[in-house]
Amino acid sequence: MNQSLTYLSDQIWSYAETGFTEVQSSRAMCEFLRNEGFEVTEQIADMETAYKATWGTGKPVITFLTEYDALFGMNQTADVTEYRPITSNEATGHGCGHHLLGVGAIAAAIEYRNYLKENNLQGTVEVLGCPAEEAGSGKAYLARDGYLNNTDIALTWHPGLFNQVDTGSSQSCISVNFRFHGVSSHAAGSPHLGRSALDACELMSVGVNYLREHMESTDRVHYAYLNVGGKAPNVVQSEAEVKYFIRSTTNPKVLKLYDRVINIAKGAALMTETKLDLLFDEGLSNTIPNYVLEDVLADAFNKVPAPVYTQEELDYAQSFKDTFPIENVTAPQHAKNKTELQHMIKTHPLHQGVAETVHSEDCGMGSTDVGDVSWVVPTGQINTACYAFGAGAHSWQWVAQGKSALAHKGMLYAGMVLAHAAIELHTHPELIEKAKAEFKQRLGSDTYQCLIPSDVKPHLID
Repeated sequence: MNQSLTYLSDQIWSYAETGFTEVQSSRAMCEFLRNEGFEVTEQIADMETAYKATWGTGKPVITFLTEYDALFGMNQTADVTEYRPITSNEATGHGCGHHLLGVGAIAAAIEYRNYLKENNLQGTVEVLGCPAEEAGSGKAYLARDGYLNNTDIALTWHPGLFNQVDTGSSQSCISVNFRFHGVSSHAAGSPHLGRSALDACELMSVGVNYLREHMESTDRVHYAYLNVGGKAPNVVQSEAEVKYFIRSTTNPKVLKLYDRVINIAKGAALMTETKLDLLFDEGLSNTIPNYVLEDVLADAFNKVPAPVYTQEELDYAQSFKDTFPIENVTAPQHAKNKTELQHMIKTHPLHQGVAETVHSEDCGMGSTDVGDVSWVVPTGQINTACYAFGAGAHSWQWVAQGKSALAHKGMLYAGMVLAHAAIELHTHPELIEKAKAEFKQRLGSDTYQCLIPSDVKPHLID
């Protein structure tokens, strides 16, 4: 089975399909799950590449979350310790390990299914195929449209540099394109007839940059120009577009900050006498932690043997560690023994053992659509070491190591830890009830409100 799983992850690595276009990747996963006896429904929640696979009946319903989208600009030859794109540096690649993430979740589901089957136990195993985590927020649509409403517990993981339980929260995030329409004209002969869309983008950027002085310290706003109106300075640019990510620690806070950014964009359009179109792209909710599940996952880490590496594998890891300034690598923020881990980073090629973490409410400076799931059902997450110490996610080094024994062992380790946690939850249903009670206590009077407007469907912006 392990060989079949690693082959599947290597297939997805080679497809390297970006959000909402993961046709071959999702098809391969669905075929694999069908062959394992799961009932698979494809193209759910208006997403061609989303799916739901189910085995068994009754309670509890434990759902394993998958991802399988790649990144633009992350093309790289496997196992090469220098930047060497296979085709062009604009092509796609798995620089965040989602080819491992999806298959590791499937490995967990199969292992948990085997336990139920061998012991003739009732319970439902689900694998939820979640596209477009990097750009698109696939899980937000699945949560918004009710695909987790019958789930008791959701479990997931992410490839990384350390074996650890994930804790704390993440930022809410809204992504939107601001598209300005002006009037072209000769920039020298008749500038008074032109209305510059590029000026509008620039004035918007100036306004947002002044806004930074009046935001909370945990807020983040960043942008990229998608269209600067052409290459001719002597033509007043009639079309220009800028994309913004707007982040804060909670959904209500990010919505308020979003409104302020919109007002700045409207002001820029008013100043330049241009027209403004808002193209809503993504909305991701902050993550609701669950300490009960964190403890279950920590116990699973303690009971599942960590990977053992050959000298050849250690040498391989060292060769990639040497490509990155190691002084920039730090121990996990919520690790108990940071000093010991920092020493390991300096003296070892990759993490071995488990980094024990402390429960945290802190909001990390990043966003994930797992947050939307955590607003609907108690959710637990882990990380496992799939790469050498050094470069982090969204790097060519991660792409290069993506088909290595390090990656495969970390993936299968994650599958075993998640499966063991699921078995523990099944064996002790009171833990599920405790997790649900904590979930309700954390939400209080709040209810899940997806940041994606109800009339926005999964999409790619041209």
